[in-house]
Order: sequence, then structure tokens, then C-alpha cells
Amino acid sequence: MEKAHSLLLNEEVCGQLGEHQKAQFIFEWLSFLKKLLPAADRADIKHNQKRLVEQLMVVLIGSPGPPTRQLLAQCLSLLYRLGDPFSASLAVDKCNDIILSKDDSPSFLPTRLAAITCLGAIYEQLGRLLGNTFTVAVGNLLKMMKNAESQGRYEIMLSIEKILRGLGVSAVPCHRDIYKAARFCLTDRSMSVRCAAARCLLELQREAVFLWTSELENVATLCFRAFEGSNYNVRVMVSKFLGTVLAAAIVPRQATGGMAEHVKRTSFAEAMELLSGGFLRGGASFLRASGDMLKGTSSVSKDIRVGISQACVVLVSCLGSEWLEANFPALVAQVLELASHPRTTQTASDSACSRRCVSFILRATLGTMLGPKAQVAAAKELCSLVGKQKKALDAPVSDCSMETRLNVADVAASQHTLVCVLQELGSLVQGLGSSADSLLQEPSAGALDTVTSVLLHPSASVRLAAAWCLRCFAVALPAHLSMLVDRCGERLNALRGSSEAVAGYSAAIAALLGAVQHCPLGVPHAKGKVVLSLAEELLRSATQNSRLSIHRTQGGWLLLSALMTLGGAVVVHHLPRVLLLWKCAFPLSVQELHTERSRGDAFTWHVALEARAGALCAMKSFFLYCRDLVNEEVIDRLHTPLACAVALLTQFPALIRSYGNQIKNVATTFRWRLYEVLTLIPPKTYEGAIQSNIYIFTYVVVVLHHGSSVGVGSLECDPFTICKKSLDVPVPLPAACPVGIAAAQLFGVIFPHIGASRRYGYSLKGKLLQLSFYCQCVSFCTGQNCFPITRLSKITLSSFALQHLGCSPNVLVSEHVCRLGLGLLLRALESSDDLLRCTAAEGLARLVQVANDSAFSVSTMQISFEKLKTARDAMSRMGHALALGTLYRYMGGIGSPQHLSACLGILFTLSQDSSSPEVQMWALHSLSLVIDLAGPMYHAHVEPTFTLVLRMLLTVPPAHVEVLQSLGRCLSALITALGPDLQGEGPLLSALRTSCLVGCAVMRESHDCLVQAQAITSLQQLHMFAPRHVNVANLVPCLCVNMCSSYLSLRKAAVACLRQLTQREAVEVSDYAVTVAKELPLSPFLKCYYVTIKERGLEGALFILLDQEMDPQLRQDIQEILGHMLSSVTVARLSHWLKLCKDVLSVSACTLPPGVTREDEKEQADDDSIFTCKSESSSPFINLRCSTRAFAAECVCRIISQCENGDPAHFHMALAQDFVVLRYFLVLHLADLICMAFMAATDHNSQLRMSGLHTLLVIIRKFAAVPEPEFPGHVILEQYQANVGAALRPAFSADTPPDVTAKACQVCSAWISSGVVSDLGDLRRVHHLLTSSLIRVQAAKEVPCQQYNESTTTMETLAVLKAWAEVYIAAEGSPKSKDRLARFMEPPGPSTVEESVGAGLTGDGLLKLVQADLPTLSRLWLAALQDYALLTLPQEYAHWLPAAGGAFYTAETVDSARPHYCSAWAPILHATALWLKSTGFIVVDDGPANLSRPVTPTSMGQSTSLASIQSPEDVNTDRLHLILGTAFSPHFLCSPHSDAQMEDIISCLHALQSLLDVPWPRSKISNDQALSVELLSVLHRLIVTRESASIQLAVLELVHQVVCAAQEHVKEKRHSAEGEPAEKETLPEFGEGRDTGGLVPGKSLVFGALQLCLCILVRKLPQLSPKLMGSVPGHSMQPQPLSHSDCTLVSAALSILSDLPSVCSPEGRIIRPLVALTTANTLVLRVLLSSPMAHDKTKCKETVYCVQSANLSFPFTLAEEVHSGVNEVSLLTAVTIFLLSASAKVTTVSSLQTRCIAKFKGCLQSKDPVVVSRTYQLLQSLFQSAAADVSVPFVQALGGTLVEHLQAAEKRQPRSTDEVQAVLEGVRALEALVSAAEEEHRAQLTAVLLPILISFLLDENALSLASLPALTLHKCALQDLMRIGPQHSSIFKAIMASSPSLKARLQSAVKVNQESVKARSALGQPHCKTSPSIQLKTNFL
Repeated sequence: MEKAHSLLLNEEVCGQLGEHQKAQFIFEWLSFLKKLLPAADRADIKHNQKRLVEQLMVVLIGSPGPPTRQLLAQCLSLLYRLGDPFSASLAVDKCNDIILSKDDSPSFLPTRLAAITCLGAIYEQLGRLLGNTFTVAVGNLLKMMKNAESQGRYEIMLSIEKILRGLGVSAVPCHRDIYKAARFCLTDRSMSVRCAAARCLLELQREAVFLWTSELENVATLCFRAFEGSNYNVRVMVSKFLGTVLAAAIVPRQATGGMAEHVKRTSFAEAMELLSGGFLRGGASFLRASGDMLKGTSSVSKDIRVGISQACVVLVSCLGSEWLEANFPALVAQVLELASHPRTTQTASDSACSRRCVSFILRATLGTMLGPKAQVAAAKELCSLVGKQKKALDAPVSDCSMETRLNVADVAASQHTLVCVLQELGSLVQGLGSSADSLLQEPSAGALDTVTSVLLHPSASVRLAAAWCLRCFAVALPAHLSMLVDRCGERLNALRGSSEAVAGYSAAIAALLGAVQHCPLGVPHAKGKVVLSLAEELLRSATQNSRLSIHRTQGGWLLLSALMTLGGAVVVHHLPRVLLLWKCAFPLSVQELHTERSRGDAFTWHVALEARAGALCAMKSFFLYCRDLVNEEVIDRLHTPLACAVALLTQFPALIRSYGNQIKNVATTFRWRLYEVLTLIPPKTYEGAIQSNIYIFTYVVVVLHHGSSVGVGSLECDPFTICKKSLDVPVPLPAACPVGIAAAQLFGVIFPHIGASRRYGYSLKGKLLQLSFYCQCVSFCTGQNCFPITRLSKITLSSFALQHLGCSPNVLVSEHVCRLGLGLLLRALESSDDLLRCTAAEGLARLVQVANDSAFSVSTMQISFEKLKTARDAMSRMGHALALGTLYRYMGGIGSPQHLSACLGILFTLSQDSSSPEVQMWALHSLSLVIDLAGPMYHAHVEPTFTLVLRMLLTVPPAHVEVLQSLGRCLSALITALGPDLQGEGPLLSALRTSCLVGCAVMRESHDCLVQAQAITSLQQLHMFAPRHVNVANLVPCLCVNMCSSYLSLRKAAVACLRQLTQREAVEVSDYAVTVAKELPLSPFLKCYYVTIKERGLEGALFILLDQEMDPQLRQDIQEILGHMLSSVTVARLSHWLKLCKDVLSVSACTLPPGVTREDEKEQADDDSIFTCKSESSSPFINLRCSTRAFAAECVCRIISQCENGDPAHFHMALAQDFVVLRYFLVLHLADLICMAFMAATDHNSQLRMSGLHTLLVIIRKFAAVPEPEFPGHVILEQYQANVGAALRPAFSADTPPDVTAKACQVCSAWISSGVVSDLGDLRRVHHLLTSSLIRVQAAKEVPCQQYNESTTTMETLAVLKAWAEVYIAAEGSPKSKDRLARFMEPPGPSTVEESVGAGLTGDGLLKLVQADLPTLSRLWLAALQDYALLTLPQEYAHWLPAAGGAFYTAETVDSARPHYCSAWAPILHATALWLKSTGFIVVDDGPANLSRPVTPTSMGQSTSLASIQSPEDVNTDRLHLILGTAFSPHFLCSPHSDAQMEDIISCLHALQSLLDVPWPRSKISNDQALSVELLSVLHRLIVTRESASIQLAVLELVHQVVCAAQEHVKEKRHSAEGEPAEKETLPEFGEGRDTGGLVPGKSLVFGALQLCLCILVRKLPQLSPKLMGSVPGHSMQPQPLSHSDCTLVSAALSILSDLPSVCSPEGRIIRPLVALTTANTLVLRVLLSSPMAHDKTKCKETVYCVQSANLSFPFTLAEEVHSGVNEVSLLTAVTIFLLSASAKVTTVSSLQTRCIAKFKGCLQSKDPVVVSRTYQLLQSLFQSAAADVSVPFVQALGGTLVEHLQAAEKRQPRSTDEVQAVLEGVRALEALVSAAEEEHRAQLTAVLLPILISFLLDENALSLASLPALTLHKCALQDLMRIGPQHSSIFKAIMASSPSLKARLQSAVKVNQESVKARSALGQPHCKTSPSIQLKTNFL
């Protein structure tokens, strides 16, 4: 296909191709030509124009298919527009000739259609350049239309539309003729022709004034007729045309020919009158409508009313949002008349449909086009309308005159109006969210009182609508939920004698309880008890008044059903009472049920059935919402009621015959409820009751449910849906419809279980009998008089039964059963009903699956094969074609290639049957199933399938949309089948990829949204498998256009594809979108999006789309796209993203509280999406919803988090200012960040406030330590103190929700603890907020929360306590910001200089803030810890929980309170430990002076009654155990797999450290050996499971404290036993190992500490364990350098090891393992070898042996370590310490001394002067050793070497400072050697030293030219000579006398030195310092 990419068609290649390949080649060439022409040079186009026209004309007369002719027309018109336009008349004449041709053969039709298409495209591009030839062209088209078929009419209408668009006003002479032709097409039987005609008329009305003046009424009537029997696409186009015409009539546009002054304006009322006429009468004439009115019938179809509703929305959208804001009262009044007119309410179905239409109009206008202010005004207007309607109904009641008596018609008219108004009012309030609070605060509105008064309306639908409206108020304003429940409950008790009040208020309470599911803060737990009491009272009093029996019964069970929605946590406390109510609703036994029939009348049966249906509905709600409470006991107690309910089914036929239809409806409802309940519970529960009446039950389920036409749903059809979890108004269908669905589902559930019990016979026999009887029932219902829907329900029953049977294990089905089912399903497979055929095909496949017999499967498939070969009727072919695909689907794939080939042969043949598009559609659908199931077996058939699919895509008419959709599914299945193979190379794969791309290109040009969506999905799949071969630059423009489509399916596909693209190429996608927006022409609908993309990028358009979308999956995809783009381009486009987020967050900054401005409802169908209008404004971000703005705040947090992993300059102002021009760094935008957080945190919407506070918290944490370069000693956040305080203050108001206050407390603690504020006065503002919250939570116990659930009080209280705890921790820890181990974590560097910056207040300053409340806080902290300790007990100790609850939770809210404790306990534990540390564990009883809340701890001495009983020791012990038990709980430190946060673990460890800083708890822990060992065991598990260096350091610090405590304990026992001072070093008689001489694992503290330290050492130094080093394959023996933190960990571990010997007894034999582990640590060596045990006479032998065994190989190891790259200086230092510290018996081993001396010699030979210098220093230590056994061997071995090295230094001439230092250290070592020598040898050594020093001196000439190192050595040598000479004067004089050269050299050096001293003295006279005249002020305080 690459040869097709040229300007001219490659005719040679094209001629060599086959017919199909030629068509594909031409299509590819035309696609390339369409892209090439706009980019090509015009000279080249004109040069090749003639040849191009000839080639295009050849294609035109070659019968091109629909996609090819569209491309052909576009290329031809582009060619004339870009080239020479004057020759276009020839092409027009050619097209006219083809159109007027007499050839009517089918083969010539494609050519004629191509000519029509080309004619329209040429006029669209050239327009008036062609002169008046358009009249001839239009005349020819209109003339041809008279005899044209549907395809011709369709193309002619589209062509005329293009002609009108191109000619504009010039086409006026043809307008009338076009209008006449379009009128007929607008009511054509073909839906595609109607759509084309509507598009043509829509273009015509732009210039044809008569359409919206004189012909307006006729146009409206014509559109009404077009709506009749239309589909969705027709309704969309016709309503768009009608609405646009009416808008033009109201606001006339500039007309042609200066007629604007004479145009008659139509008022809005007149336009609405036209629409109302169609809504009431339809498209019928006046006489017919009058006749229907006289007959009492309505001829208006639902299609007409839906279309008119859509037209009304288009009308208002064309008028604009400003017009709507000014005129919405008139719109509401006009629209409501449609709902209240008698002609729209003749039947229940008509009234429901009318209400739905009116609600749609109101929702699509008021809900989407108005901003928050206007929506509040509209809500007030609706409230006033409700009040007026209520007053109109109340007036006749108060007036007793006959003239004003209320009639039924008034009530009917009022009820439909009120339903629409209340539903829209609820939707507006729900959408506004907390911004709707102004409706309640304004007394004139009186919204709640107005809505509540309607609950007494006589109409049930109005009462339910009012209840739903109250629910919307509760969802929007959760603070009023509890109050509304109380108010309705009080009114219900007060008006119990009114049936309307009982029904209305019970529905209101049920709706409000349903709203709790959308309110996270819930309602008080006591409300459940109140509701249950109301329900019981209603049910108990139902029999007292027959007039109220039904209403009280329904109301009682409705309340119980709503109660179940509160969940098991509430219902569990009332379950016994509920079970008793269920028991009382049914007879006590089945036998008693049979006696009921003889008692009672129709009314009593009605009441009884209502009660039992309500009870069953409550059961259903129980099983749905309280699944955790369902157990065997509950099911056993429900067994009798359910058995009675099942038995009651058998009595319904007799009851209906006895009492007629009076109880038929309630019987249907009862069956519906029973079927739903039985479906939800295990079938074994009721199998006995069913199997004992198997035939009767089957008859009832199958036969009695005759189908009825599905009407329009409404809330009164099922009042119980008012408490469901849905934000949309429920629209349940009448009971007759869902009862059939429920019966089918139940039949499928029970069928596998019939006969399962042995007492009812063999299972197979039972199923056979039932299926036989079932087939007889179906046969009875399949006669001529049977409804089609009845047959459908029976086949559905079969399908459900077989589906559940296939899922049941061990199912045996006989051949006879299979034959019975096969015969039933085969008959249905040939039905004319599409649904019946699909259901039968599904059932047939399920039957084959259940049979599990290959012979039966093959025979069934063979039946379909034979039928398809012989059948000629379309129904049979469609049914059996579908059966093939479904059979393969449920058989688990295709077994053999032969079956696959046979199946494909049949399906290929059926797919090409152009005489029946329906057969093609089902055959292609089945083919797509086969492709999916065949897997790799299908690869052999891929090429012919692609050929078939492409050929059909290029030939199928565009009107056959279903066929195109099936082809799209086949293409998608083919791409999936090939999968990653599409990435391969080769001609075949290349051709297949090209076929995929061509197929997608064809489908993208379709007018059907589903086909376009399938094309995008296929391209997405292709991009996933072969991304290199998908041109993203061409795909992104298509996605940007479709992303803004009015079709939901198309938007979903485009967004899903964008999500995949941005995962890999986010930056490229964004750039492509901006390029497209700048290049493509603007469409009116897409203008807003394209302007946004130009200005704000694709991200801005996505934010707008996110705000407008209601579909959850689509919103999630958009958020993921923004997340991918954010993560890819944040750093590069930081300013862009921050500006974008700021624009989104600041949208409503100057308006009402920015709540939600769109309806918070899910988009249910595409019908709604296109009429969702947008407000008009220059800014793209207008009236955004709070959820969108909250997501923008989340994006800000993600930006901060992402920058944290980037350049350090993002959080460093000084570094960022160096690149201030780029402004890429986050710290430069800190003001914007604070501004965004402030705007969100101070909003009126709770969700947005939470996001804003979280953003503020992130900003404080990330920028608290950033210094301000311009003001040293200050931080950058200090200037935003006022902003932070202002953002936090509203969160602590009395009406703020608890979750917002809890979040604000977290921000307060972070702000105070951050150290940003340095002034105590400034900090007191935020501190006051925390203080007020502490006072509020203390008072909460005495005044329980009446608004929210009790768990919210727990949440708020714990949040306050946690915040205070964090502040107290900061106050106690601020003088030392890091503990003594953690400060080693950071390596020294420039950052350490800034550690003190922004330190803020000192610890004393913060303590002043906390000190006053500390007594109260300490008690509350201890109470919270005790609560947490009890709540974290295992389930088996649940009985230990207090019956009345804890200090901060109630017994009913245990489960909901537990998460709040889990999030707050760790800081509280740390703060409590710090407080106990500060008090020293001294019990101070200050009394509850500041504690207004009673605290409940029973074991901590907090209760006054227990204070006299418990001693301070007991109180302290309880507190210590509480803290230790909390820290060691199984849910935290003791659990190695715990998912605890790192902060909580560190807080826990710091708390334990604080405890061990106090002597008393330290002694308690050290006295309890088991507790200490357990503590070490827990810490060891923590080391193993946590890799964080900070946690490991904290653990080691804690271990060190435990070891120190053990040391103190051993010393104390030793002191107590001997009565001597503990400091006296005596042999220890206490410590571990004194009894056994060993360490017992699990009981030894030393062993536990060793184990833990070994874990650290081996992890950080694997070379310590040869076994570990050898176990790692390929592991290099070269050790890796340790980081600073690792070095700190190793040092801490070795420090602990150095303390362990003091804990052991001499018998513990602890020296050996310690030395073996720690030979490389100098500190441990020094401690061990100098310990008393190492020199103890009694243990000397063992000690020497132990040390020798550990250190004999020490030098060998050192040698090896040096060669492995370990620091030589460190190892040599360790050798020196070993030699100086060990006893003589250890160090005098000859081999050991030899190795050590060799090591020193080797270091002296080093080329590194630092190593040599350090070696000299260590030798000096050895020479100075008092132990002759150590020093003498080294003096003898290394003294000469030392002298040689110093003598050679003169020749080498040191060149660096390090070399000079090495020489000087050598001199110091030689001096030490001289000093250590015996007196008789000292003179000889001095005689060696002095000449060496003199040799370092420089003569006078060399001194001036000497280098700095030589000069330094000279000066130092001279100073040493002047110091040593006087000490050894005799030796010095002897040397000078014996060596004149040395003397002369020394004299010269002394002389030069004296002269330089004199010179410096002359020049160095001090000058008086003068102070500056101006003193700078440095103290600004």
C-alpha cells in the first residue's frame, strides 16, 4: 500500500490488483490525497490537475462504495478549490449527466450516488464561483428524488445540505423547492433519510426566513410528524432543527434582502404554545385530534413527546444562559402546564411519561445552564410555586362552601405539577450541595417548611416526591438530616390519625434514612431505635382503624426497610424485635394458613397481603444491607414465614376468582417481593416447601405471569425504592414487569435444587418431571392468542434455569431432558422477535453446556448447520447463525479445525447476503464470537476474514448501521486474535496492519456514533499491540473532536484511548492537541473546547469535560489522563499546571459559595447528553462543580510530591533564585500555592474544604524548613502566618462538620510544631483554635451530638487529642531536634548550617502554650490509650469491652470508632510517655478542676473512688503496663507483617525511649527478665521487617537503653550483696550465665541483644559471615563502602556489644563470642581487653585463651582486609589498640608480633603520605608503651627503618603538605624513641636525630626559591633544633664541632630567621581601630 502514497494514482500497480485489492488501493490513495492536497504546492496541483481530474472521474464511474465516494468527493472539491476552479463546471456537468442518466440498473446506482455526493462537495467548496449553475443542479437532484430509493434520497438530502452551506444567501431562489422536497423526506419511512432531511432543513433555516415566520406552524407540525415512530438519531436532528427555528423566531437573525425590519417576532409564549400543541395533540390534524378527544383516547406517542422535550431544551440553549436567568420563571410556568394538562394525564403511563419529559426539560436547563446564584434563585422560585400549589389546595379545605370544594381534577392537575417541581427542586439542592444553605437561612424562602407541608398532599406521588426532595436536602446539607428525622417523627406521632400524614411522614423518614448512605458522618445511633419504635407502633395500631390500616401497614414496613439500610452495626441491636415482627406478619404454621381462606373478606386479605409484602420487602433490605448478620439461626427463624409465603402462592388463583381484581395488584406485588427474597437466600432454606408443591409452584411461576406492556416508571410504583442508595430519582416500573424478571431469576436459582433431597426422590427424576410439566405450561402459552412477551418470559426462565444448572456441581442430565429442552428452544430460535431469538440462543448454548456430551453438542450444531443450508426465511437464518456463535462460546472454544472451517464457510456466506441486512448483522456478530473463541487456531483464517470485512466496509450502505457495527466487532476481534504478532515484519503482517488501519479509517468516517466508537477502540487495541504503526499525530485530532461529542459512547471510547496514549506519550499527545486546536476550523459546539485547548492546553479541556461528565467510569478515566499528563510534564511546565489549577480553584471566588453547579446525577443514556447545555462566557472555567475543584487541589498536592523527587531547588529559595528567569521551581510559586489552599479551605463546600486543608498541610510540611535568603534566621513561610490563620479559623466554627474540624486540627498541630512562627503572640491565634476545640470536645459528653453519629464525636475528640499530642511532642523535643543517634543520620555538609534556621519557638515557649492544659490532656490521653488497648483485643476477649462504652466511644459505635483510634493512638502514646517522663512517674492528683468530661479508666488511678484503694506504685505500674501493652499489641510492633505507618512506629519507639529515660520504669523493666527479653524479641522482628534507617536507629537506641538498665540492675544487686561502693572494681558475682554458664535463647537478654546486633552487622557487613558471602552466587568479595547512615548503625550496634560484658557473670563465657564478632571495632577491643575480667587472676587463664583464640588470626585477617580495599589506617589503629590493651600473655605470641611488625613495615612503604603519617603516630604510641614486651620488639624491628626513611626525606624533597606532615610525624616518632631509650643509649640516638633535623634546613640562596612544603619543613626543623638543642647541649656541641658543614648550615638558618623577625617587627606596628560614625541597628525587636 506504500505505492498508493503519491499525488497521482499509480495506474500500473492498480491494474495488476484484484477487484477487492483494487478498491482498497483506491481508498488508500484517496485518503493520502486528501491529506496531501492542503499541504502541497499549488503550482504542482495545477500542473497535475488535469490528470488528477481524469483519474478521479475514472474512479467516479467505477461504482465506488460509500466510503470511497465520500473521499472521492472531498478530494475532487479540494482539487478545484486549491487548483484551477474554472474547470469545475465540466465536472458539474459530468455529474449532472450521470444523475439524469436513464440507466436504472442496480450496477449503475453506486455511480449515480457518487455523482450526487461529488456535486454537493464541489458546491460546498466553490459556492458562488460556479455562478447560477446551482439552479440546474438542484433541479436535477429534486427531480431525481421523486423516483429515487432510500439510498438516493439520503444522498440527495446530504448533497443539498452541502450546496446550501456553500452558496449561503445565493441559494434563495431554490429555498422553496428544497423545503417542499425536504418536507416529504422528513416523514420518510427510512430513518436515515429523515436524519438527512433534518440536517438539510437545519442548514436551510440559516437563510430561509419563511421557515421561522410564515411557515413556522407548518414546520412545527411537520417536525411533530417526523417524531412519530422515530429513533434516537432522528429525534436528535429533528429536535435540533425545531429548537433552532423557534429560537430564530423569538430572536430573529439578520435576514436577507433587508427584510429584518419587516420580520415578525414571535414571543416565547407563542413558541411554547406551538410545542405544547404538539405535546398535547401530536402531529395529527385538528379534526382528528378533536375526534380523539371526544372518544377519550390519546393519539400522541411517547416518541413525539420525547422529541418535543428535546426541542424545548435546544430552544432554551439557543437563547442562551443570560436569557434563561432573566426568564426562567416564564419557562417553568410554561413547561409545568404540559404536566398538568388533562390530555397528558389520561392514563398512568401518559402521566408518568409527561412528568419525565417535563423533568428532563427542567434538569437540562435549570440544572446545567445556570450558575450557582441563578440556581439558588430558581430554587426559591420553585419553593414559591410549591407554596402556591399547596395554598390552592388548602383553600377549599378551609372553606366549607360548595363553590370552592376541591374536585378530583384539581388534585390531579396539582399532583403532576408538584411532582415535577419537587423533583427539580431536590436535584437543584443536591447539586448545589452546602451552597444551598442560603435557602434555609433565608426566612422568606422557607424551603423545608414548604416541602414538609406537601407531605400531607392527598396524592401518593406528591408525597413521595416531597419525601425525595427532603432526602436531597439531607444529602446536600447533612447537618440537617437528624433534625429532619426528628421533626418528621414528631409530626407522625402527632398526626397518626391522618392517612396522608402516616403515608407522607413515613415515606419522608424512609427517604431520610436512605440519605444516610451518602452522608459519611451518619446520624445518631438512637435514631434507629426511634424509627423502629415508630414502625412497631404503626404496625401495632394498623388493625385499630380500618380507614388507616393499609397506610399504617405500608408505612410501618417502609420504615423497617429503610432501617435496614443503616447497616448491620445499627440493626444488630434491634434484630430480635425485627424477627418478632416478621414472625407476626405470617401465620404460625402452614396449616394455619389454610384456615385463613375461610376467614375475612377482600379488605382483610388486601391488608394482610400488604403487610406480608412489606415484611418480605424488609427481609430483602435486610439481606442486602445486613449481610453480616445473616447466619443459620436467623435463617431458621425465617423458615416458617417463608414457608407460609410460598404456600400462599397456591391460594392466589382462588382468591382472585373470589375477590376479583381488587387484590390482584397486591398479589402481584407479594409475588414480586417473595421471589426477590427467595433469590437472595440459600435455596436449601426453602427447598422442602417448594418440592412438596413442585407442580403447583412451577405453574405459579411460569403460567401466572402473563406479560404486560412495559410502561414508564415512577416512584409510586414502588415506594420502597425511596431508601435505595442512588442519587437519581428512582423510576421503578409497575409491578407486572419486575415480577416476571424476579420469577425468571428465582426459577433459575431453584431449578438445580429441585429433588436434591432424598426424601423427595431421585434428583434426575425430579428435574425431568418438572421440565416436562414446564414444557406443557409453555406449550399452553405459545398459541396464537399468547402475548409475544409471554413466550419471551418462558424462554428466559429456561435460560436462567440452565445457567444456574451449569454452575451447580455434580449435575446429571438425561438425554430425555435434553431433548425436551432442545425442542422448546429450537422453536423459539425461529421467532420473529429479536429478544426471543437471543434468549433462545443463549438457552440452547447453556443446554449444551449442561449436557456436557460431545455427541449431543455435535448433533445440536449439526441441526443449525442443516437449517442454515436449507432455510430461506430470514428469521431462521438469523436465529441459527446466532446459535452457532453462542454454542462455541459456552462449549469453551472450538474443538477441531474442521468444525471451524465449516462454521466459517456458512457465516461467510450469510454475511454477504446483501438482500437481508439483518441476516448479515447476526452472521457477523456470530463471526466475531467465533474469532474471539478460536484463539491461535484462527490464524489460518485471518487473511480471508480481513478480506471479507474490508470488502463489506467499503460496500455496505451507510444506512445499514447495525451491519457496520458488527463489522467493527469483527475487526476488533481480529486485532485481538493477532495480538503482539502485529509487531512482526513481513509482507503478510504488513498487509494485515494496513487492513486494520484502512478498516478503522472507514469506520471513523461513519455518521453513526457506535461505529466511530468501535473504530477508536480498534485503533486503541492496535496501538497496544503495535504502537509503532499507529500515527498518534493523526489519531489525537480525532480523539479531541470525539471527546467533545454529544454521544456518551463516543466520549467513552475517545477518553479511554486518550488514557492509553498518555500512559506512554503524554507530552506528545498534549502538543498534538494544541496544534490541532490552532489549525482546525472552529465548530460552534466545539468552540469552547478548542479555545480552552489553545489557551490552557488539553489539560484545560479535560478539566471542563471532567466537570460536565456524570458517568463514574468516564470521570475516572479523565482523572487518570490528567494524572498521567501531570506526572509526565509537571517539571517542564510547572507554571502552566499551577496556573491551570489556580484558575480552576478560583472559578467561583467572587460568587456564591462555590458549590456544585451541575446535577449530581449519572448520565443514563445518550438522549440526555446532547441536551446538556453549557453556559456562555469568555472564560472556559465557569461554575465548576466542587468535585472538579477538589480534584484540582489534589493535583496541587501531586505536583508538590512530584517536585520533592526532583531538583532540590524546588524547595530551596537561594538555589531557585539563581534561575529565576526560568521560573521552573516550585518555591517561586509558593504564594500561588498558599492562595490555592486558602481558597479551597475557606470554601463553603465540605469536600473542597477538606482538600484545601490537606493541601495546606502538605505545604506546611514541605516548606517549613525553607529559609528566607533575604532575612537570615527566618523561613519563607513566616510571611504567610495571616493566611494560614485565616484559612484555619472557619474550620473551628460551631456549625463546621466534625471531619473538617479534625482535619483542621491536624493542620494546626503541623503549623505549631513546624517552628515557622517565632513569636509567641502570633502563635497564640492558632493555639486558641486548638484550645477552643479542646473545650468543645470536653463538653461533648454532657451534651451528646444531635446532628451526626456518635463516632464523629470520637473522630473529632481523638483528632484534637492527637493535635495536642503532636504539639507537646514538638515542645518537649524542640531543644534537641534530633536524638543523639539520629543526628548522625545526616552527613556533615552545608545543610547542617541551616538546621537552626526557622527553629521558631524554643521548647520553653511551646511548653508555655501546653502547660496550662497539660493536667487535662494527660488524663484524656490516658483514657484514649485505655480505649485503644481494649478495642485492639482479639475477638475472643470482646466480652471485656465495657458495656456502656469507653471514654470516647459508645458501645453501639465500636466498629466505626476503631479506625479513628488506630489513626491517633501513636502520637498520643508518645505524648503520654513524655508527660510521664517529665513527672518522673510521680502521681500528682490535681483533681478534675479542668476536666469537665468524666474519664473512665479503671486501672490508672484516675477515678476518685479508686484513688484511695490503689497506691502510687500500683498506679504507675498500671500506666507502665498500659503503654507497654499498647506498643506491643498484636496489631502493631508484635506483628511482623503489620502495615503500620513509619511515623507511628517511630512514635512508638520514641515513647518507649522516653520511658526508659526515667529511673523507675527502667528498674521495673530490668527487674523483669522476661519482659526485657520479650522487648528485645519484638525489636528484633522490627529490625527484620523494616528497612528504614531511622527506625533501625531508634531500635538500637532503645536496645542500648535496655542494656544500660540491665547494667544498673546488675550493679545494684552487686552493691546490695557486698555492701561496698558500686564503683569499686571487684569480680562480679551477678549477671547472666552465673548458674548455667551459658546463654539460653529466648530467656537471655544478652543473647537477644547479640542476636539483634548480629542482624545489623551481618546486613551491613556481609563479609563478617563467610557463609553468607559464599551463598550469594556471583557476589563479589569486594566489600561495598558504607553510607553515613549504615556507619551510624554499625557504630551503634558495636557500642551495644561493648556494654554487654558488664551484664554477664564470669561464668557467662561471653568474651569469646563478643571478640569473635567485634574484632574490627576499636571501641569494643579497648573495653574488652581492659575489662576487669580480662585481668582477673581467677579467670585469667580462660580470658587469655578466649582472647588468643579470637585474635591469633587477627593480623592475618588484617592483611587480607587491606588487600580487599579496607582502610589501612583503621586496621592499623585496631592493631595498635589491641597491642596496647591486651595482656602480655596475649601479645607476646611470636607469630602475632611478627605479623604486626610486618604490617607496620608494609604501611611505612606506602606511597600515600597520609598512611605513612598515621603509621608514624601509631609507632610513637607503641614506642611510648610502658610494657617492654610490647615496645622493645617494635623498637628493634622498626627503629632502623624509621631512621632510613627520615634520612631519605632530604633527597626526596617533600612536594605537598601531606608529605611534610608525614616527615614531621616521623620526627615525633624518633623523638619518642629517644625518650623511651635507656640512658646509656639515648646519646647515640640523639646524635642520629639532630643531623636529620639539620639536613632539613635550607641555605640562604635556596630559601628564597624554595617551595611552600620545603619552606614549612625548614621552619619546623629549625624550631625543633632550637627546642631539642638546649635539652642535649653536650651532644649538640659535639656534633657541631665534629661537622663544620652542619654547623655552617645551622648558623645560616638562624641568621636568616633573626633578620626576618626584625623585618616583621618594623612593618607590623598596630594601628588604632576607629569605629564607624553610623551605628547600624541590629536589634529589631
